[in-house]
Amino acid sequence: MQNFITHAKQVLTIEKQAISQLEQYIDHNFENACQLMFNCQGRIIVIGMGKSGHIGNKIAATLASTGTPAFFVHPGEASHGDLGMVTAQDVVILISNSGETSEVINIIPVLKRIGAKMVSMTGNTKSSLAKLSDVHVCIKVEQEACPLGLAPTASTTATLVMGDAFAVALLEARGFTANDFALSHPGGSLGKRLILTLKDIMHTGTQVPIVKCDDIIKDALLEMSEKGLGMTAIVNAQNQLQGIFTDGDLRRILEQRVDIHNTKISKVMTMECTTVNSNMLAAQALNIMENKRINGLLVVNESNQPIGALNMQDLLKAGVL
Repeated sequence: MQNFITHAKQVLTIEKQAISQLEQYIDHNFENACQLMFNCQGRIIVIGMGKSGHIGNKIAATLASTGTPAFFVHPGEASHGDLGMVTAQDVVILISNSGETSEVINIIPVLKRIGAKMVSMTGNTKSSLAKLSDVHVCIKVEQEACPLGLAPTASTTATLVMGDAFAVALLEARGFTANDFALSHPGGSLGKRLILTLKDIMHTGTQVPIVKCDDIIKDALLEMSEKGLGMTAIVNAQNQLQGIFTDGDLRRILEQRVDIHNTKISKVMTMECTTVNSNMLAAQALNIMENKRINGLLVVNESNQPIGALNMQDLLKAGVL
């Protein structure tokens, strides 16, 4: 019977050890590599073959999303035209565990002629790639998690972790913020939380449920039903907000048997209502609604006039909730 759990734990042990040993390579070479990338006036171009290429692709994506413009180029494609993407202002990260991958080595003379700076990541400090690059960062591991010692496992993990170390070190150096991150991730939930404001998602114009103080409850109920937000604003003759009436208020007055056909809405409205401005982040509005246990908000201008409205459903549709 195969002991899958035992084998899996052995893999984790080997790879954890490989990561812990990386700390010795966070040295002046790592610092010099970061400085090259920090001062780069062009782009960071990551190149790797096979499994190193897959890891390189992820490293490029992480750099790009954390404030360091980067992209991945396959070495095979590089030799057939894609080196045209490289300029003298770029820094090229070359990845090869052995440091002797022919597809990577073969493009070095062209990179030197272009004038791009080169940072290599290998497991062999005496390799051709290490010697030919401007800066070499070691990613050597004692053993692969593969029992045959053939499939890149611990070595690719170490490479990925070192790439993350580059990205985060550069992020800190650039003063990259959560708002900066959001700008490159507008489709993600974090991006939406940090970018979307109420003006982006609120109902406006005739979509905002509004009745006058002298209107009767029945009129307010019709307005609520038509606009479908579970509430309505109540305003005075100057269109200034005086209160709010919600589904919760409706249940309350029905229990009290209030005459909805003859009673003015101003008699039963909630006067102390929570309002927000249109520049508020949608995520902040969500926090207000959750903390106050309310399902909707009215958006007002500087004159306390309702200009917008939204509810939990709007936040859900916008991907904030």
